Amino acid sequence: MTEVFVESEFAPLRVVVLAQSEVAIPRSAPDSADLRFLPEESLRLNPVGVDMREGAPERQAAWERERDSFRALLESYGVRVLRPRMLTGPEKGEAGEDGYANFFARDPFFTVGHQVIEGSMRFRHRRHEVLPAREIMRAEVYPADCGYVAVPAPEVPVPGDPTLGPGPFLEGGDVLVLGRHVFVGSSGLASNALGARWLAKHLGPYGYTVELVRLHERVLHLDCALGLVRDGLLVVCEEALPDGVPEVLRGWDRVGVDFEAATRLATNGLPISPGVYVTDPAFSFVGDALERRGTKVEYVDFSITRSLGGSFRCSTQPLLRRT
Repeated sequence: MTEVFVESEFAPLRVVVLAQSEVAIPRSAPDSADLRFLPEESLRLNPVGVDMREGAPERQAAWERERDSFRALLESYGVRVLRPRMLTGPEKGEAGEDGYANFFARDPFFTVGHQVIEGSMRFRHRRHEVLPAREIMRAEVYPADCGYVAVPAPEVPVPGDPTLGPGPFLEGGDVLVLGRHVFVGSSGLASNALGARWLAKHLGPYGYTVELVRLHERVLHLDCALGLVRDGLLVVCEEALPDGVPEVLRGWDRVGVDFEAATRLATNGLPISPGVYVTDPAFSFVGDALERRGTKVEYVDFSITRSLGGSFRCSTQPLLRRT
């Protein structure tokens, strides 16, 4: 039986869910202001309105190889890697013009301490993304000594409302864990204040503090602006944080990245342990800075994954991180 517990963003990673590579970008994407976080070339390189397997089979194969290389690296460090199932035909069919996604395991659910929480996704094409992970929940979470809850379903918005209504919206990419302190990012694109309020209400009885962190309007999630590498060391794009680095982190050593690098996911590496960090070769400047600070850095080319708006942290969801 799997133990389920996430102590922090950098406690040794022992069990993790690694995303599949499955997406159909919504037909409305080229005209959507909500996708302003994507790299400029994303909609040019990736097919719109059709499954990537059909629209760009060679790119699909290369994308799968990226994830396979990452899996091999994780397993080389003794990490147990779980994979969600693929979407079914009916699930894809029900999505219609909204498209569908099964490509970033970080967001549709997340783990804080002994609590596994299904999120509430703002983008319509991602609202059923948790379904392929439900088999993992049945096999790994139900038998474990942990909580398992879901954020309330979002309210139906008024037609034409660009906010998509009051939510609550709460996505794992916005949730960073540091012991009993939990940060929740909010830019208007994903998690919102009501989602953070729900999380504070749920976690409060367990001794957790939840802090809302405002983000630049072009940043999708908090982990696209801030990454905790180990106790006392972080990677950050300060331009993406209107109120600056959260107070409890202001004494930490910082590896800074500019806004352009942040939009390419420079902060979205993944600590395997406090001493080992994974990033893309495109961000060797981050790797060099971390190595000068005593961190071993592993590199995996994740360029196709990044073109879809996420990277190493986005592609994973830990079930067990503990010292």
